[in-house]
Amino acid sequence: QVQLVESGGGLVQDGGSLRLACAASGRTFGNYAMGWFRQAPGKEREFVAAISWSGSATYYAQSVKGRFTISRDNAKNMVYLQMNSLKPEDTAVYFCGAERGVWDTVVAAIRRGQGFHSWGQGTQVTVSS
Repeated sequence: QVQLVESGGGLVQDGGSLRLACAASGRTFGNYAMGWFRQAPGKEREFVAAISWSGSATYYAQSVKGRFTISRDNAKNMVYLQMNSLKPEDTAVYFCGAERGVWDTVVAAIRRGQGFHSWGQGTQVTVSS
């Protein structure tokens, strides 16, 4: 099992940028695909971005493609989400997730609307108009 702690959320103006970070504990961090999900008030948690265990493959929700970039540093057990050109509709609690499995299987599960098995506590991102 891997434990996850998110940081980096805050209040930013429309068009601004934020960088979220997720610190993972556990010696098997490199075995996990990692992802970011978000949940706005009154809405279900939705997928944002995912990255394979090696960092060689990424997958994004259409709504953030071209604006957000997911990356990881396996030597530091860290995952990042660089968010640019933020919009008020990006306002949500952002969660870091971890999932074991072959990358294609992880992506297929995301497309079916499934979440990951391990989650952090979330970090609030608020974009003001």
